[in-house]
Amino acid sequence: MNPITVSPTGGAADGLAAVVALRELADGLEDQAVERAMRGGWSWTQVAQALGVTRQAVHKKHLRRLVAAGVDLRRRHG
Repeated sequence: MNPITVSPTGGAADGLAAVVALRELADGLEDQAVERAMRGGWSWTQVAQALGVTRQAVHKKHLRRLVAAGVDLRRRHG
């Protein structure tokens, strides 16, 4: 019979796992918020300013997913 090994908790692995989980949660929340804003008529520039990133960064990160979701991305002012 092999002995059962119990991993210690609260170590570096737990901290890193928490970071991964929070990053995944934040990414999901960002995806939902960006989609809601774009469906509400926001421009790429407005979304970028709200997120504190460049317009190009938000466009690059979300364009493909928004198109796949059927979001109307016609040109907007702003």
